[in-house]
Amino acid sequence: MRHGADPLLPLHGDEAPLPLCGADVALPLRGGGSLRAGGPLPADAPPAATDWPAGCGPPCPAPPRPAPFSPGQPSGRALPLRAEGLGFTADGVAILRDVRLTIGAGPPLLIIGPNGAGKSVLLRLLHGLLRPTAGRVAWADTAPPGRRDAPRSQDAPRSQDAPRSQDAPRSQDALGVRDTMVFQRPVMLRRSVLANLEYPLQLAGVPRPARRARAFAALRRVGLEALADRPARRLSVGEQQRLALARAAALAPQVLFLDEPSASLDPAATRAVEAIVAGFAAAGTKVVMTTHDLGQARRLAGEVAFLHRGRMLEHAPAARFFAAPATAEAAAFLRGDLL
Repeated sequence: MRHGADPLLPLHGDEAPLPLCGADVALPLRGGGSLRAGGPLPADAPPAATDWPAGCGPPCPAPPRPAPFSPGQPSGRALPLRAEGLGFTADGVAILRDVRLTIGAGPPLLIIGPNGAGKSVLLRLLHGLLRPTAGRVAWADTAPPGRRDAPRSQDAPRSQDAPRSQDAPRSQDALGVRDTMVFQRPVMLRRSVLANLEYPLQLAGVPRPARRARAFAALRRVGLEALADRPARRLSVGEQQRLALARAAALAPQVLFLDEPSASLDPAATRAVEAIVAGFAAAGTKVVMTTHDLGQARRLAGEVAFLHRGRMLEHAPAARFFAAPATAEAAAFLRGDLL
């Protein structure tokens, strides 16, 4: 989330979309206007949990048979994604300096490094939640229409894979966003598990029957289908993280940014999250993920980017990085030395 910003839902045609506080994925709102976090919802939005009888959510009808679920295969071609001389300074402190990175299709990219290296900031810059103070972020696809023609470092587009004027409303099979992000501590909307999935799909312009089918398919993917009626805020921490991943899966992103998604989870919940992440990668979604857990990096990474004091010191295939790091700093980090 952008520092000091009062988050707004990003709008189609707006100049500078911001993330919605309370959701993991920034989505365009069709028809213009703005929806402030915590403000009034559209008339056809699902009711809040406080409107339901105590202890339960809205009744979920029997799920329709979903269409084949193929995350990670939307129509656009967003990759490669390039960070070109990327820098970020806040309050006079240089957090990232001259970061150069090319992210192509393929296995997960794990971004590792000591505390304060700039991993989370880099992820937010790539996703467009922050604007670089130097350099730019460049996607392979074109800038969304309706935006000012500014450098990518200024408009940092996200969640777009084709002109909205040409694809709205979008069918279930056509839905696919360019990139989404799941945070370390996702915020659950005050709705049922199912409604937490359906509402972002509604904002994306997915018709109601397709929304329900896609939502159930995503819940089934993360093992939460039996909890569809439960208020999302009553889930365990691990279940909430799986729900956040389901929200991302329902949007079929080409690129999925994950900011330490298992940092606060126990080993069993971590294994479940890692299995879901591996499933994203196997289905063709490019996963870009930060972690402090070197064991997790070894299990998941196809390539590794090593950050140290705001600089990208290494970007290499995982096997080569872990066997023979090219820099003394990376070797010390792998040994567990204090950096």
